[in-house]
Amino acid sequence: MTGPATFSLALANETATASLMADLALLIGPGDVITLSGDLGAGKTAAARALIRYLAGDDSVEVPSPTFTLAQSYDLPAFPLVHADLYRINDAAELEEIGLSPLPEGSVALIEWPERAPAALPEDRIDIALNHRPALGSTARAAEITGYGKAAAQVARLKALRQFLAEAGFSDAKRQRMAGDASTRSYARLIRDDGVVILMNSPRRPDGPAIYGGKSYSAAVHLAEDVKPFVAIAKALSERGFSAPAIHHADLDAGFLITEDFGSEGFIEGDPPRPIAERYETAVDMLAALHRETLPEVLPLAPQITYAIPTFDIDAMLVEIGLMLEWYLPDRGADPTDNMRAEFVMLWRVLLAKPAALPKTWVLRDFHSPNLIWLGGRSGISKVGIIDFQDAVLGPAAYDLVSLLQDARIDVPEALELALLTRYIKARHAADDTFDPAGFAEIYAIMSAQRNTRLLGTFARLNRRDGKPQYLRHQPRIWTYLTRSLAHPVLSGLREWYSANVPPPGP
Repeated sequence: MTGPATFSLALANETATASLMADLALLIGPGDVITLSGDLGAGKTAAARALIRYLAGDDSVEVPSPTFTLAQSYDLPAFPLVHADLYRINDAAELEEIGLSPLPEGSVALIEWPERAPAALPEDRIDIALNHRPALGSTARAAEITGYGKAAAQVARLKALRQFLAEAGFSDAKRQRMAGDASTRSYARLIRDDGVVILMNSPRRPDGPAIYGGKSYSAAVHLAEDVKPFVAIAKALSERGFSAPAIHHADLDAGFLITEDFGSEGFIEGDPPRPIAERYETAVDMLAALHRETLPEVLPLAPQITYAIPTFDIDAMLVEIGLMLEWYLPDRGADPTDNMRAEFVMLWRVLLAKPAALPKTWVLRDFHSPNLIWLGGRSGISKVGIIDFQDAVLGPAAYDLVSLLQDARIDVPEALELALLTRYIKARHAADDTFDPAGFAEIYAIMSAQRNTRLLGTFARLNRRDGKPQYLRHQPRIWTYLTRSLAHPVLSGLREWYSANVPPPGP
Protein backbone atom coordinates (compact mmCIF):
# COMPACT_ATOMS: atom_id res chain seq x y z
CA MET A 1 0.00 0.00 0.00
CA THR A 2 1.33 3.43 -0.90
CA GLY A 3 1.85 6.05 1.78
CA PRO A 4 -0.20 9.18 2.38
CA ALA A 5 -0.24 12.04 -0.12
CA THR A 6 0.02 15.53 1.33
CA PHE A 7 0.17 19.09 0.13
CA SER A 8 -0.23 22.48 1.82
CA LEU A 9 -1.60 25.82 0.71
CA ALA A 10 -2.51 29.21 2.10
CA LEU A 11 -6.16 30.32 2.03
CA ALA A 12 -6.45 34.10 2.13
CA ASN A 13 -10.13 34.17 3.08
CA GLU A 14 -13.39 32.20 3.09
CA THR A 15 -13.70 32.64 -0.70
CA ALA A 16 -10.39 30.81 -1.14
CA THR A 17 -11.62 28.11 1.24
CA ALA A 18 -14.82 27.76 -0.77
CA SER A 19 -12.80 27.32 -3.98
CA LEU A 20 -10.71 24.58 -2.40
CA MET A 21 -13.79 22.72 -1.20
CA ALA A 22 -15.47 23.09 -4.60
CA ASP A 23 -12.40 21.60 -6.28
CA LEU A 24 -12.44 18.73 -3.80
CA ALA A 25 -16.15 18.18 -4.51
CA LEU A 26 -15.31 17.34 -8.14
CA LEU A 27 -13.25 14.38 -6.99
CA ILE A 28 -15.34 12.72 -4.26
CA GLY A 29 -18.26 10.33 -4.27
CA PRO A 30 -20.40 8.06 -2.08
CA GLY A 31 -18.39 6.25 0.57
CA ASP A 32 -15.69 8.89 0.86
CA VAL A 33 -14.74 10.23 4.29
CA ILE A 34 -13.39 13.77 4.78
CA THR A 35 -12.18 14.91 8.17
CA LEU A 36 -11.69 18.55 9.19
CA SER A 37 -9.22 19.13 12.00
CA GLY A 38 -7.87 22.26 13.67
CA ASP A 39 -8.30 24.48 16.70
CA LEU A 40 -11.49 26.27 17.69
CA GLY A 41 -12.26 29.00 15.14
CA ALA A 42 -9.82 27.58 12.56
CA GLY A 43 -12.56 27.48 9.90
CA LYS A 44 -13.68 23.84 9.95
CA THR A 45 -17.41 24.63 9.87
CA ALA A 46 -16.85 27.29 7.22
CA ALA A 47 -15.11 24.68 5.05
CA ALA A 48 -17.88 22.18 5.65
CA ARG A 49 -20.52 24.80 4.83
CA ALA A 50 -18.72 25.67 1.58
CA LEU A 51 -18.59 22.01 0.48
CA ILE A 52 -22.26 21.36 1.30
CA ARG A 53 -23.47 24.54 -0.40
CA TYR A 54 -21.42 23.78 -3.52
CA LEU A 55 -22.79 20.23 -3.74
CA ALA A 56 -26.31 21.56 -3.17
CA GLY A 57 -25.83 24.15 -5.92
CA ASP A 58 -27.28 26.73 -3.54
CA ASP A 59 -25.28 29.32 -1.60
CA SER A 60 -28.24 30.00 0.68
CA VAL A 61 -28.56 26.50 2.17
CA GLU A 62 -28.54 26.65 5.96
CA VAL A 63 -25.57 24.65 7.30
CA PRO A 64 -25.55 24.95 11.09
CA SER A 65 -22.64 23.66 13.12
CA PRO A 66 -23.59 20.17 14.34
CA THR A 67 -21.82 20.72 17.69
CA PHE A 68 -25.04 20.05 19.63
CA THR A 69 -26.91 17.76 17.23
CA LEU A 70 -23.63 15.85 16.65
CA ALA A 71 -24.68 14.82 13.11
CA GLN A 72 -26.74 16.47 10.39
CA SER A 73 -27.79 14.71 7.16
CA TYR A 74 -28.19 16.37 3.74
CA ASP A 75 -29.88 14.79 0.72
CA LEU A 76 -27.81 16.44 -2.01
CA PRO A 77 -28.35 16.09 -5.78
CA ALA A 78 -25.31 13.87 -6.36
CA PHE A 79 -25.33 11.82 -3.14
CA PRO A 80 -26.32 12.01 0.55
CA LEU A 81 -23.88 13.63 2.97
CA VAL A 82 -23.56 13.38 6.75
CA HIS A 83 -21.91 16.34 8.53
CA ALA A 84 -20.73 15.36 12.00
CA ASP A 85 -18.99 17.16 14.86
CA LEU A 86 -17.28 14.91 17.38
CA TYR A 87 -16.19 17.65 19.82
CA ARG A 88 -18.59 16.42 22.51
CA ILE A 89 -17.78 12.73 21.98
CA ASN A 90 -16.01 11.17 24.94
CA ASP A 91 -15.94 7.56 23.76
CA ALA A 92 -15.90 6.06 20.27
CA ALA A 93 -18.79 3.82 21.36
CA GLU A 94 -21.04 6.90 21.34
CA LEU A 95 -20.73 7.07 17.54
CA GLU A 96 -23.12 4.14 17.18
CA GLU A 97 -25.83 6.13 18.95
CA ILE A 98 -25.64 8.94 16.40
CA GLY A 99 -25.47 6.67 13.36
CA LEU A 100 -21.76 7.06 12.62
CA SER A 101 -20.58 3.59 13.58
CA PRO A 102 -20.46 2.05 11.12
CA LEU A 103 -20.33 5.03 8.77
CA PRO A 104 -23.44 5.15 6.55
CA GLU A 105 -22.98 3.40 3.19
CA GLY A 106 -23.56 5.34 0.01
CA SER A 107 -22.97 8.70 1.69
CA VAL A 108 -20.09 11.13 2.00
CA ALA A 109 -19.07 11.60 5.65
CA LEU A 110 -17.76 15.04 6.60
CA ILE A 111 -16.37 14.92 10.14
CA GLU A 112 -15.14 17.78 12.33
CA TRP A 113 -12.91 17.07 15.35
CA PRO A 114 -11.90 13.57 14.13
CA GLU A 115 -9.18 13.40 16.79
CA ARG A 116 -11.94 12.78 19.38
CA ALA A 117 -12.49 9.26 17.97
CA PRO A 118 -9.39 8.28 15.97
CA ALA A 119 -10.05 4.54 16.26
CA ALA A 120 -13.37 4.96 14.43
CA LEU A 121 -11.83 6.55 11.34
CA PRO A 122 -11.42 4.40 8.22
CA GLU A 123 -8.00 3.79 6.69
CA ASP A 124 -9.13 5.47 3.46
CA ARG A 125 -9.89 9.11 4.16
CA ILE A 126 -9.01 12.70 3.35
CA ASP A 127 -7.98 14.98 6.20
CA ILE A 128 -7.95 18.76 5.93
CA ALA A 129 -6.06 20.38 8.79
CA LEU A 130 -6.79 24.10 9.14
CA ASN A 131 -4.78 26.61 11.15
CA HIS A 132 -4.79 30.38 11.64
CA ARG A 133 -2.23 32.26 9.56
CA PRO A 134 -2.19 35.73 11.21
CA ALA A 135 0.87 36.86 9.24
CA LEU A 136 -1.30 36.82 6.09
CA GLY A 137 -4.29 38.56 7.67
CA SER A 138 -7.05 37.93 10.18
CA THR A 139 -9.10 35.81 7.77
CA ALA A 140 -6.17 33.76 6.40
CA ARG A 141 -5.80 30.06 7.05
CA ALA A 142 -3.19 27.43 6.27
CA ALA A 143 -4.56 24.12 5.00
CA GLU A 144 -2.71 20.82 4.95
CA ILE A 145 -4.57 18.19 2.94
CA THR A 146 -3.61 14.55 3.42
CA GLY A 147 -5.00 11.49 1.70
CA TYR A 148 -4.68 8.17 3.49
CA GLY A 149 -5.00 4.76 1.86
CA LYS A 150 -6.98 4.82 -1.37
CA ALA A 151 -7.75 8.51 -0.82
CA ALA A 152 -4.08 9.35 -1.45
CA ALA A 153 -4.82 9.25 -5.20
CA GLN A 154 -7.69 11.72 -4.74
CA VAL A 155 -5.46 14.15 -2.89
CA ALA A 156 -2.73 13.84 -5.51
CA ARG A 157 -5.36 14.58 -8.17
CA LEU A 158 -6.65 17.57 -6.15
CA LYS A 159 -3.12 18.98 -6.07
CA ALA A 160 -2.80 18.47 -9.86
CA LEU A 161 -6.20 20.12 -10.45
CA ARG A 162 -5.25 23.15 -8.37
CA GLN A 163 -2.00 23.47 -10.33
CA PHE A 164 -3.87 23.18 -13.66
CA LEU A 165 -6.31 25.93 -12.66
CA ALA A 166 -3.45 28.17 -11.53
CA GLU A 167 -1.53 27.71 -14.79
CA ALA A 168 -4.69 28.41 -16.81
CA GLY A 169 -5.38 31.59 -14.80
CA PHE A 170 -8.58 30.39 -13.12
CA SER A 171 -7.53 30.00 -9.48
CA ASP A 172 -9.70 32.93 -8.43
CA ALA A 173 -12.74 32.04 -10.57
CA LYS A 174 -15.98 31.28 -8.76
CA ARG A 175 -16.94 27.61 -9.02
CA GLN A 176 -20.52 26.56 -9.77
CA ARG A 177 -21.58 22.93 -9.65
CA MET A 178 -22.90 21.25 -12.79
CA ALA A 179 -24.84 18.01 -12.86
CA GLY A 180 -22.74 15.02 -13.88
CA ASP A 181 -23.64 12.08 -16.07
CA ALA A 182 -23.45 8.31 -15.75
CA SER A 183 -19.68 8.34 -16.25
CA THR A 184 -16.74 9.08 -13.94
CA ARG A 185 -16.45 12.62 -15.36
CA SER A 186 -17.43 15.69 -13.35
CA TYR A 187 -17.94 19.31 -14.35
CA ALA A 188 -17.99 22.84 -12.92
CA ARG A 189 -18.60 26.28 -14.35
CA LEU A 190 -15.74 28.72 -13.77
CA ILE A 191 -17.07 32.27 -13.55
CA ARG A 192 -14.92 35.39 -13.96
CA ASP A 193 -15.66 38.99 -14.89
CA ASP A 194 -14.63 38.23 -18.49
CA GLY A 195 -17.03 35.31 -18.92
CA VAL A 196 -17.86 31.72 -18.05
CA VAL A 197 -16.12 28.51 -19.08
CA ILE A 198 -16.48 24.85 -18.14
CA LEU A 199 -13.99 22.74 -16.22
CA MET A 200 -14.07 19.05 -17.10
CA ASN A 201 -12.50 16.52 -14.76
CA SER A 202 -12.05 13.31 -16.76
CA PRO A 203 -9.86 10.83 -14.89
CA ARG A 204 -8.47 7.89 -16.82
CA ARG A 205 -10.45 4.91 -15.65
CA PRO A 206 -11.47 1.71 -17.45
CA ASP A 207 -15.02 0.57 -16.82
CA GLY A 208 -14.74 -2.64 -14.87
CA PRO A 209 -12.50 -5.73 -14.85
CA ALA A 210 -10.97 -7.33 -17.94
CA ILE A 211 -13.65 -9.99 -18.50
CA TYR A 212 -14.47 -9.39 -22.16
CA GLY A 213 -11.77 -11.24 -24.05
CA GLY A 214 -9.13 -9.80 -21.74
CA LYS A 215 -10.54 -6.27 -21.98
CA SER A 216 -12.61 -4.08 -19.68
CA TYR A 217 -16.13 -3.28 -20.83
CA SER A 218 -15.10 0.22 -21.90
CA ALA A 219 -12.20 -1.11 -23.96
CA ALA A 220 -14.31 -3.87 -25.53
CA VAL A 221 -17.02 -1.48 -26.73
CA HIS A 222 -14.62 1.40 -27.45
CA LEU A 223 -15.67 3.87 -24.77
CA ALA A 224 -13.18 6.64 -24.12
CA GLU A 225 -10.91 5.85 -21.17
CA ASP A 226 -9.21 9.25 -21.20
CA VAL A 227 -9.80 12.78 -22.48
CA LYS A 228 -7.84 12.53 -25.74
CA PRO A 229 -10.74 11.39 -27.97
CA PHE A 230 -12.84 14.35 -26.79
CA VAL A 231 -10.12 16.81 -27.77
CA ALA A 232 -9.46 15.24 -31.17
CA ILE A 233 -13.11 14.95 -32.15
CA ALA A 234 -14.05 18.42 -30.86
CA LYS A 235 -11.38 19.93 -33.08
CA ALA A 236 -12.41 17.84 -36.09
CA LEU A 237 -16.11 18.73 -35.73
CA SER A 238 -15.35 22.44 -35.36
CA GLU A 239 -13.12 22.44 -38.43
CA ARG A 240 -16.05 21.10 -40.46
CA GLY A 241 -18.45 23.78 -39.31
CA PHE A 242 -20.24 21.83 -36.58
CA SER A 243 -20.63 23.34 -33.10
CA ALA A 244 -18.39 21.53 -30.65
CA PRO A 245 -16.98 23.46 -27.67
CA ALA A 246 -13.69 25.26 -28.18
CA ILE A 247 -10.98 23.92 -25.87
CA HIS A 248 -9.12 26.75 -24.14
CA HIS A 249 -6.76 24.76 -21.88
CA ALA A 250 -5.96 21.06 -21.69
CA ASP A 251 -3.88 18.64 -19.68
CA LEU A 252 -4.24 15.52 -21.83
CA ASP A 253 -2.38 13.22 -19.46
CA ALA A 254 -4.14 14.27 -16.26
CA GLY A 255 -7.54 14.60 -17.94
CA PHE A 256 -8.40 18.23 -17.18
CA LEU A 257 -10.00 20.55 -19.76
CA ILE A 258 -11.31 24.11 -19.75
CA THR A 259 -13.80 24.48 -22.57
CA GLU A 260 -16.28 26.90 -24.07
CA ASP A 261 -19.59 27.10 -22.23
CA PHE A 262 -22.57 26.67 -24.57
CA GLY A 263 -25.03 27.62 -21.83
CA SER A 264 -28.03 25.53 -20.91
CA GLU A 265 -30.75 26.15 -23.51
CA GLY A 266 -31.92 22.70 -24.50
CA PHE A 267 -34.01 20.80 -27.03
CA ILE A 268 -36.89 19.93 -24.72
CA GLU A 269 -39.58 21.85 -22.84
CA GLY A 270 -42.52 21.35 -20.49
CA ASP A 271 -43.34 19.01 -17.64
CA PRO A 272 -43.19 16.16 -18.45
CA PRO A 273 -40.46 17.21 -20.89
CA ARG A 274 -41.15 16.86 -24.59
CA PRO A 275 -39.14 17.57 -27.74
CA ILE A 276 -39.13 21.04 -29.30
CA ALA A 277 -39.92 19.85 -32.81
CA GLU A 278 -38.20 22.70 -34.67
CA ARG A 279 -34.95 22.13 -32.77
CA TYR A 280 -35.11 18.39 -33.39
CA GLU A 281 -35.54 19.17 -37.09
CA THR A 282 -32.33 21.20 -37.04
CA ALA A 283 -30.53 18.36 -35.24
CA VAL A 284 -31.74 15.94 -37.93
CA ASP A 285 -30.46 18.33 -40.60
CA MET A 286 -27.10 18.47 -38.80
CA LEU A 287 -26.79 14.68 -38.82
CA ALA A 288 -27.73 14.53 -42.50
CA ALA A 289 -25.02 17.11 -43.26
CA LEU A 290 -22.43 15.21 -41.22
CA HIS A 291 -23.30 11.90 -42.86
CA ARG A 292 -23.01 13.35 -46.37
CA GLU A 293 -19.32 14.07 -45.81
CA THR A 294 -16.41 11.72 -46.35
CA LEU A 295 -14.86 11.73 -42.90
CA PRO A 296 -11.32 10.75 -41.89
CA GLU A 297 -10.67 7.78 -39.63
CA VAL A 298 -7.49 9.22 -38.07
CA LEU A 299 -7.46 12.70 -36.52
CA PRO A 300 -4.62 15.00 -35.44
CA LEU A 301 -4.49 15.44 -31.67
CA ALA A 302 -1.26 17.25 -30.86
CA PRO A 303 2.10 17.73 -32.58
CA GLN A 304 3.31 14.27 -33.67
CA ILE A 305 0.23 12.63 -32.06
CA THR A 306 -2.88 11.31 -33.84
CA TYR A 307 -6.06 9.62 -32.69
CA ALA A 308 -7.56 6.71 -34.63
CA ILE A 309 -11.34 6.50 -34.24
CA PRO A 310 -12.20 2.88 -33.34
CA THR A 311 -14.59 0.82 -35.46
CA PHE A 312 -17.96 -0.14 -34.00
CA ASP A 313 -17.61 -3.75 -35.12
CA ILE A 314 -19.87 -6.73 -34.56
CA ASP A 315 -17.93 -7.93 -31.51
CA ALA A 316 -18.29 -4.54 -29.79
CA MET A 317 -22.02 -4.45 -30.53
CA LEU A 318 -22.43 -7.98 -29.16
CA VAL A 319 -20.65 -7.07 -25.91
CA GLU A 320 -23.03 -4.11 -25.54
CA ILE A 321 -26.21 -6.10 -26.03
CA GLY A 322 -24.80 -8.86 -23.82
CA LEU A 323 -25.63 -6.54 -20.91
CA MET A 324 -29.21 -7.74 -21.33
CA LEU A 325 -28.13 -11.29 -20.45
CA GLU A 326 -25.74 -10.18 -17.70
CA TRP A 327 -27.87 -7.58 -15.94
CA TYR A 328 -31.39 -7.04 -17.26
CA LEU A 329 -32.65 -10.63 -17.27
CA PRO A 330 -31.32 -11.43 -13.77
CA ASP A 331 -32.85 -8.15 -12.59
CA ARG A 332 -36.22 -9.43 -13.85
CA GLY A 333 -35.77 -12.82 -12.18
CA ALA A 334 -34.77 -14.68 -15.36
CA ASP A 335 -31.63 -16.81 -15.51
CA PRO A 336 -30.60 -17.34 -19.15
CA THR A 337 -29.51 -20.88 -20.03
CA ASP A 338 -26.52 -21.68 -22.23
CA ASN A 339 -28.91 -22.49 -25.08
CA MET A 340 -30.68 -19.15 -24.69
CA ARG A 341 -27.35 -17.33 -24.76
CA ALA A 342 -26.25 -19.17 -27.89
CA GLU A 343 -29.53 -18.43 -29.69
CA PHE A 344 -29.36 -14.77 -28.67
CA VAL A 345 -25.81 -14.34 -30.01
CA MET A 346 -26.55 -16.27 -33.22
CA LEU A 347 -29.62 -14.15 -34.04
CA TRP A 348 -27.77 -10.93 -33.34
CA ARG A 349 -24.61 -11.90 -35.22
CA VAL A 350 -26.62 -12.46 -38.40
CA LEU A 351 -28.51 -9.17 -38.00
CA LEU A 352 -25.43 -7.10 -37.20
CA ALA A 353 -23.64 -8.28 -40.31
CA LYS A 354 -25.93 -5.94 -42.28
CA PRO A 355 -24.88 -2.60 -40.69
CA ALA A 356 -21.28 -3.82 -40.34
CA ALA A 357 -21.06 -4.23 -44.14
CA LEU A 358 -22.12 -0.64 -44.88
CA PRO A 359 -19.89 2.41 -45.44
CA LYS A 360 -19.00 3.93 -42.09
CA THR A 361 -19.35 7.44 -40.73
CA TRP A 362 -18.62 9.11 -37.40
CA VAL A 363 -21.09 7.78 -34.84
CA LEU A 364 -21.11 10.32 -31.99
CA ARG A 365 -22.81 7.67 -29.85
CA ASP A 366 -24.94 9.66 -27.37
CA PHE A 367 -26.55 12.17 -29.71
CA HIS A 368 -29.68 12.92 -27.68
CA SER A 369 -31.35 15.70 -25.72
CA PRO A 370 -29.11 15.77 -22.58
CA ASN A 371 -26.07 16.29 -24.80
CA LEU A 372 -27.45 18.92 -27.18
CA ILE A 373 -27.43 22.66 -26.46
CA TRP A 374 -29.44 25.14 -28.55
CA LEU A 375 -27.22 28.00 -29.73
CA GLY A 376 -29.85 30.51 -30.84
CA GLY A 377 -27.29 33.15 -31.78
CA ARG A 378 -25.79 30.97 -34.50
CA SER A 379 -27.24 30.08 -37.90
CA GLY A 380 -28.47 26.89 -39.56
CA ILE A 381 -27.12 23.60 -38.32
CA SER A 382 -24.47 25.42 -36.24
CA LYS A 383 -27.32 26.14 -33.78
CA VAL A 384 -26.87 22.54 -32.61
CA GLY A 385 -24.24 22.53 -29.87
CA ILE A 386 -22.78 19.06 -29.30
CA ILE A 387 -21.14 18.41 -25.92
CA ASP A 388 -20.72 14.62 -25.64
CA PHE A 389 -18.82 12.77 -28.35
CA GLN A 390 -15.70 11.30 -26.74
CA ASP A 391 -17.05 7.78 -27.34
CA ALA A 392 -17.34 8.33 -31.11
CA VAL A 393 -16.77 5.31 -33.33
CA LEU A 394 -16.87 4.47 -37.03
CA GLY A 395 -20.20 2.84 -37.74
CA PRO A 396 -23.63 3.05 -39.38
CA ALA A 397 -25.20 6.47 -39.94
CA ALA A 398 -28.52 5.24 -38.54
CA TYR A 399 -27.17 4.90 -34.99
CA ASP A 400 -27.09 8.58 -34.04
CA LEU A 401 -30.49 9.13 -35.61
CA VAL A 402 -31.86 6.38 -33.37
CA SER A 403 -30.20 8.04 -30.36
CA LEU A 404 -31.96 11.32 -31.15
CA LEU A 405 -35.38 10.05 -32.23
CA GLN A 406 -35.68 7.35 -29.55
CA ASP A 407 -34.40 9.45 -26.67
CA ALA A 408 -33.91 7.21 -23.64
CA ARG A 409 -34.78 9.98 -21.18
CA ILE A 410 -37.85 11.62 -22.71
CA ASP A 411 -40.84 10.41 -24.70
CA VAL A 412 -40.56 11.07 -28.43
CA PRO A 413 -44.05 10.53 -29.93
CA GLU A 414 -44.08 7.94 -32.70
CA ALA A 415 -45.60 10.43 -35.17
CA LEU A 416 -42.74 12.88 -34.56
CA GLU A 417 -40.15 10.10 -34.84
CA LEU A 418 -41.53 9.06 -38.23
CA ALA A 419 -41.73 12.66 -39.48
CA LEU A 420 -38.11 13.30 -38.50
CA LEU A 421 -36.93 9.98 -39.93
CA THR A 422 -38.62 10.95 -43.20
CA ARG A 423 -36.97 14.38 -43.08
CA TYR A 424 -33.53 12.78 -42.71
CA ILE A 425 -34.13 10.29 -45.53
CA LYS A 426 -35.32 13.07 -47.87
CA ALA A 427 -32.26 15.19 -47.08
CA ARG A 428 -29.88 12.29 -47.74
CA HIS A 429 -31.69 11.28 -50.94
CA ALA A 430 -31.74 14.86 -52.25
CA ALA A 431 -27.95 15.00 -51.94
CA ASP A 432 -27.33 11.48 -53.27
CA ASP A 433 -29.82 9.74 -55.56
CA THR A 434 -28.18 6.37 -54.81
CA PHE A 435 -29.27 6.64 -51.16
CA ASP A 436 -31.62 3.71 -50.40
CA PRO A 437 -34.54 4.77 -48.15
CA ALA A 438 -35.88 1.24 -47.55
CA GLY A 439 -32.43 -0.10 -46.82
CA PHE A 440 -31.77 2.75 -44.39
CA ALA A 441 -35.09 2.11 -42.61
CA GLU A 442 -34.05 -1.53 -42.15
CA ILE A 443 -30.69 -0.56 -40.65
CA TYR A 444 -32.48 2.02 -38.47
CA ALA A 445 -34.67 -0.77 -37.02
CA ILE A 446 -31.66 -3.03 -36.37
CA MET A 447 -29.69 -0.28 -34.64
CA SER A 448 -32.75 0.71 -32.62
CA ALA A 449 -33.09 -2.84 -31.35
CA GLN A 450 -29.35 -3.00 -30.62
CA ARG A 451 -29.24 0.32 -28.77
CA ASN A 452 -32.38 -0.24 -26.73
CA THR A 453 -31.35 -3.78 -25.81
CA ARG A 454 -28.07 -2.36 -24.55
CA LEU A 455 -29.82 0.42 -22.62
CA LEU A 456 -32.08 -2.02 -20.76
CA GLY A 457 -28.94 -3.82 -19.60
CA THR A 458 -26.98 -0.62 -18.93
CA PHE A 459 -29.67 0.86 -16.70
CA ALA A 460 -30.06 -2.43 -14.81
CA ARG A 461 -26.28 -2.42 -14.26
CA LEU A 462 -26.31 1.20 -13.08
CA ASN A 463 -28.89 0.15 -10.51
CA ARG A 464 -27.41 -3.13 -9.30
CA ARG A 465 -23.67 -2.44 -9.60
CA ASP A 466 -23.41 1.33 -9.20
CA GLY A 467 -26.31 2.06 -6.82
CA LYS A 468 -28.09 4.41 -9.26
CA PRO A 469 -31.74 3.28 -9.24
CA GLN A 470 -32.93 6.53 -10.83
CA TYR A 471 -32.14 5.13 -14.28
CA LEU A 472 -34.73 2.35 -13.91
CA ARG A 473 -37.54 4.84 -14.49
CA HIS A 474 -36.46 5.07 -18.14
CA GLN A 475 -36.79 1.33 -18.82
CA PRO A 476 -40.51 1.34 -19.75
CA ARG A 477 -39.82 4.01 -22.38
CA ILE A 478 -36.89 2.01 -23.75
CA TRP A 479 -39.12 -1.06 -23.87
CA THR A 480 -41.64 0.90 -25.95
CA TYR A 481 -38.95 1.90 -28.44
CA LEU A 482 -37.64 -1.66 -28.57
CA THR A 483 -41.10 -3.07 -29.22
CA ARG A 484 -41.55 -0.49 -31.97
CA SER A 485 -38.36 -1.51 -33.77
CA LEU A 486 -38.94 -5.26 -33.35
CA ALA A 487 -42.07 -4.86 -35.49
CA HIS A 488 -39.86 -4.49 -38.60
CA PRO A 489 -39.94 -7.66 -40.74
CA VAL A 490 -36.14 -7.98 -40.70
CA LEU A 491 -36.33 -8.51 -36.93
CA SER A 492 -39.05 -11.19 -36.92
CA GLY A 493 -36.77 -13.94 -35.57
CA LEU A 494 -35.45 -11.71 -32.83
CA ARG A 495 -38.98 -10.56 -32.01
CA GLU A 496 -40.02 -14.18 -31.37
CA TRP A 497 -36.98 -14.77 -29.14
CA TYR A 498 -37.66 -11.65 -27.08
CA SER A 499 -41.34 -12.54 -26.78
CA ALA A 500 -40.43 -15.95 -25.39
CA ASN A 501 -37.52 -14.97 -23.15
CA VAL A 502 -37.46 -11.28 -22.18
CA PRO A 503 -39.92 -10.01 -19.57
CA PRO A 504 -40.93 -6.33 -19.73
CA PRO A 505 -39.62 -3.87 -17.11
CA GLY A 506 -41.29 -4.01 -13.74
CA PRO A 507 -43.20 -1.21 -12.02
